[in-house]
Amino acid sequence: ATTTQALSSPSSSFTERNTMPLKIYLARHGQDEDNAAGILNGRRNQPLTPLGIQQAQTLAQSIQDTHIKFSAVYTSPLQRAHDTALAITNKLSLDKPPIVMEDLVERDFGIMSGKPTKDIASLCSPDVIQTDTICYFLKPDGAETFPQLVSRGQSILDQIYSKHKQQIQEDENCNVLLVAHGDIGKMIYAAYYKLEWEMVLRQFHFGNSDMLVLSECTQAEDAHVLKFQQYNL
Repeated sequence: ATTTQALSSPSSSFTERNTMPLKIYLARHGQDEDNAAGILNGRRNQPLTPLGIQQAQTLAQSIQDTHIKFSAVYTSPLQRAHDTALAITNKLSLDKPPIVMEDLVERDFGIMSGKPTKDIASLCSPDVIQTDTICYFLKPDGAETFPQLVSRGQSILDQIYSKHKQQIQEDENCNVLLVAHGDIGKMIYAAYYKLEWEMVLRQFHFGNSDMLVLSECTQAEDAHVLKFQQYNL
């Protein structure tokens, strides 16, 4: 896996977005041991590496520097996401710890869980989508499909709107943070912007500790606001 060198600066409109109505910020966890070893993790529950801890801390610092105030921070139940979320809530000195949302768990990789990433094409072809950085498997035995992930992503969005409905109506600056994973994260993005999942897989790389912002005031192509220079799966 390629090590992270630096976090890019927030886009010029990032701070401006923090003054608009409801925004859902969506971050991916820092590098975990499977990422570093080139292993497909899925729902395997490996801890962050030292680099992953650094990535989470740098993400937290970047968020603090932009002065975003979160109404709530939600996290996947998996350790790599929860520890990333905890680094953020600690850095921001939030009163409430991260709230576990079971639906934020990563895609079930089925029989591909624990397999080397280098074997995806040989094991799953022709049912793959190859991008510049990742080979996505589509339907191995026991795995969630991407259409199923889009449906789960929509359910997550519906839950967030339901939980924060009153605040959305009363507060012009309602921000929530979701800390999740690569595949489910991209499908939450696809569900929010009503995009075809195949296009989203090819559109961008959602790397460790990258962050998106989903907002009515933000075009889909401008959603990627914090990005590490790295390419591990």
